[in-house]
Amino acid sequence: MTATAPRPRTVGVNDKVTKADILGTERRWRRGPAPVPAGLSVKDDGSPDYGLFGPGSMVWEVLLHPAMVVFHHSAQAQSQAVYAPIEAGIRDWEPMARKGRAGELTMFDAFERASRGAGMHLPMWLGDTPTATHMATWLHKIHSRVTGDVIDMGRPELGGYDAASPRESMWAALTEMHPMLRAFEAFAYRDGKAPHRLTPAQRDQFIDEVGAYCRLHGAIEEEIPHTMADLDALYAKYARFFEHSTTLELFPETGEDYLKANTRSMVKNFKLSHLRAAKPIALVYILLAKPVLGAMPEATRRAKGLTAKQSASAVRSTRRARPLAWLLQQPFIERRVMRTMWGPDGVRLFESARVLHAQAKAATITAATMSASVTR
Repeated sequence: MTATAPRPRTVGVNDKVTKADILGTERRWRRGPAPVPAGLSVKDDGSPDYGLFGPGSMVWEVLLHPAMVVFHHSAQAQSQAVYAPIEAGIRDWEPMARKGRAGELTMFDAFERASRGAGMHLPMWLGDTPTATHMATWLHKIHSRVTGDVIDMGRPELGGYDAASPRESMWAALTEMHPMLRAFEAFAYRDGKAPHRLTPAQRDQFIDEVGAYCRLHGAIEEEIPHTMADLDALYAKYARFFEHSTTLELFPETGEDYLKANTRSMVKNFKLSHLRAAKPIALVYILLAKPVLGAMPEATRRAKGLTAKQSASAVRSTRRARPLAWLLQQPFIERRVMRTMWGPDGVRLFESARVLHAQAKAATITAATMSASVTR
């Protein structure tokens, strides 16, 4: 495989959006050389390099489930939107926001940004160590210029933000991984059962393993959580950044709402062919929005501004959406969403990791069976 992929064409405001544009090429997600799947390279000592987590880990158990291919994007987006420094960085620096202000944003721009999101993080979760390190370094470099003096013009006491700082880097990691766990527990059909929670020990193991991802991004070691109780305490410590605000989305310079500006621009520039881009956005970010929010912690719903009645309605919608969730994680739909929203590199990473993880689980079951036979 070559180190670089063909650059996809730039789709302008007046261009027709084609099926090829929606699928894109590796370049939409890839930065630098092609990612090497975990286990396909070796360390200096000759042992397989499984990257941050590896087969048999609880993170892989959660991430590799078909439900996560569909539900993770919405879960991550909603969870990161309520951490004020991240939302401020998006408001001030995201190219979509700049295009929205200029009236140049299209539905395809929104789709392309959405599909790029988690897919660019997948090499850090499913790649070998050099792959994970390369992508983390690249992201850190990009984020190093995402700084601002004002998080929220309505709450000046919050101060400023720095996307590459240990605080913001840690919360970027945690607001990717914690919602992944919550969405898995709410929507993943597994073990012949309807969606259900992991055991307390499994949940603690998941959080402990996520520590490796936090370290990769430069989090302060003393703050990295190892259990769900640690994570709860961390949320309490930084609660001021997770409060609902009606002014967070306003540009400090003009007071204009950046989300409304984005919407106006997409409506103004809409073409019939943009429906190709609108469909996956409608599925992942609109149709699933309420059920996914219902699966998140109550504090997340409060931070989104939901009343107690609205929050309860969101929780009910999570349960009502389970038949749809079951359908969406079936192979014929999951594969299409995987290719569209995670990219060709992402497909290869998922496929390779699923084989390794299944082998590790089978070996564990075999060992446990043999041990039980001996003790009997």
